Amino acid sequence: MTGDRPGRRPAGGLEAEVLAALWATGRPLTPREVQHELGDDLAYTTVMTALSRLHEKGAVDRRRSGRAYAYTPVLDQAGIAASRMRGVLDDGQDRRAVLARFVDSLSAQDERLLSELLRDAVGGSEGGDER
Repeated sequence: MTGDRPGRRPAGGLEAEVLAALWATGRPLTPREVQHELGDDLAYTTVMTALSRLHEKGAVDRRRSGRAYAYTPVLDQAGIAASRMRGVLDDGQDRRAVLARFVDSLSAQDERLLSELLRDAVGGSEGGDER
């Protein structure tokens, strides 16, 4: 079986759709409700698998709701992206090289923003801002 079948989602696509459904409703959803929100012909077990993976990754929290769990997003979109970036960094063998290549790939505007954020983080941890 290949990943080239028509209509197949890209890796992580279903998890992104599930998170979008949870964010859009603004309330905890059971797997059945997520399945309904997606308006797709997805199997219940497929939705359950995606929710379980998101829970394992710390992206959603779950609480008992009758016989099922109701899921709530823990992270917003920026938090999800940051978590992915951290995962890529943690997977690299040479953190310095990974960070250096990342910085080299940034636009001048993003470099300035990153520098500003780092200054703020260092200034905040020392109890003051040196600007």
